[in-house]
Amino acid sequence: MSLNLAAAKRLRKELQNLQRNKADPDIFLIPDSENILRWTALLRGPSETPYDGGVFQLSIDCGTDYPLAPPSIQFVTRVFHPNVHFRTGDICLDILKKEWSPAWGVQAACRAILALLSDPDADSPLNCDAGNMVRGGDMLAYNTTARMYTVENAMFISWPSATDKSE
Repeated sequence: MSLNLAAAKRLRKELQNLQRNKADPDIFLIPDSENILRWTALLRGPSETPYDGGVFQLSIDCGTDYPLAPPSIQFVTRVFHPNVHFRTGDICLDILKKEWSPAWGVQAACRAILALLSDPDADSPLNCDAGNMVRGGDMLAYNTTARMYTVENAMFISWPSATDKSE
């Protein structure tokens, strides 16, 4: 079986599990109708963070070597966070790089991104301004700036209703 077929088969299985279980109220996954290797994710901003109330769109591209290699995931919605590149939306997260395991899937990767939103790692910043605020202990500046970008960029996206076709 070619890698491309193996990746598509694995992603179809993940989609079937999502449709059956619908367990995660904070993650909404939509496969591309033309290409199973491309997905869109909507993540609900974690409560008690500056991202609370926001809905963040991410693009997910699984290579032909998925799940042996991690998916490529970027924020489409602009977000202010030490571990997210402000312009490109790239995410610095170890499980999306060298710590990836084929046992994980698209939903687990999204869950890890939600955890990162709740607990930024200022030691490996892609956004130096956000990283410097957190590293310097200026959480008021960080939270205020992150909240401002959440209100400007993530509050206009509505969460899909239960009747929407997805997952």
